[in-house]
Amino acid sequence: MLDDNTPARDSGKLACGDGETELALCEADKEGFKPVPRMNTTPSSRFLQAELELNVLLRGLTFSDPVRYIYNPLEYAWDTHRCYVEKYCQGGQRILFLGMNPGPFGMAQTGVPFGEVKSVVDWLKITGEVGHPEDEHPKRRITGLACTQSEVSGARFWGFFRKLCGEPELFFRHCFVHNLCPLIFMSVSGKNLTPPELPAAERKALLGLCDIALCQVVQALGVSMVIGVGRVAEQQARRALSAAGVNVQVEGIMHPSPRNPQANKGWEDVAKTKLAELGVMSLLSNT
Repeated sequence: MLDDNTPARDSGKLACGDGETELALCEADKEGFKPVPRMNTTPSSRFLQAELELNVLLRGLTFSDPVRYIYNPLEYAWDTHRCYVEKYCQGGQRILFLGMNPGPFGMAQTGVPFGEVKSVVDWLKITGEVGHPEDEHPKRRITGLACTQSEVSGARFWGFFRKLCGEPELFFRHCFVHNLCPLIFMSVSGKNLTPPELPAAERKALLGLCDIALCQVVQALGVSMVIGVGRVAEQQARRALSAAGVNVQVEGIMHPSPRNPQANKGWEDVAKTKLAELGVMSLLSNT
């Protein structure tokens, strides 16, 4: 297991993207999937263990052009991420909302999935120190919880559940939120790169490791439903969990990204309708 402050390594290693473009899915390595032992540990400690083990494996990957910078908030923002997990990952949660990977002004800054700063600080009440990637792009500085730029996807996602639940404790009584891949990567210009822009073999190696970690997380938490936020996350989760023989229901909701014209026309209404169909809305009402 890693030390909590283990830094990210070489800038040519690790990577994932933040796109909603459909990508070729790779099958999880069945032989590589080993459930995290339950023993007498808490759900949050099992969850964090799986993430730390994934960090070790991801450091063994290398990526070619156009990838130049790779950020892993599970390393430099481990303090705030651990605060989020230890505060809200608990026994009895039935639903796991799954994003694909961090955005530059969300989890990359805060260590929290869909982690728009205002939502993370004001509603989730996350505290802690955020450091810096070892190799930082001059146009993509990490300022942590002091970041003044809002991530629209995160503001929509957490804002919706804040409006619905009132207090975060009601949401997290039944649900948890996680990203399949903890990494964000970019080109020499600072452009955010998406998974389809990776060479196929490199993308397959990356997602293969993330798939195994997802299976470990799902079994460690004991959730009965995974809801992919966006088509890519839904399809990747469905393929990974099925290939590993993990018996869990996989569904999806529209991604709240401003790059999605449908989301800009009323993402909350679309999400509410889908979650009602899945029986989730009745769990989250604060009335």
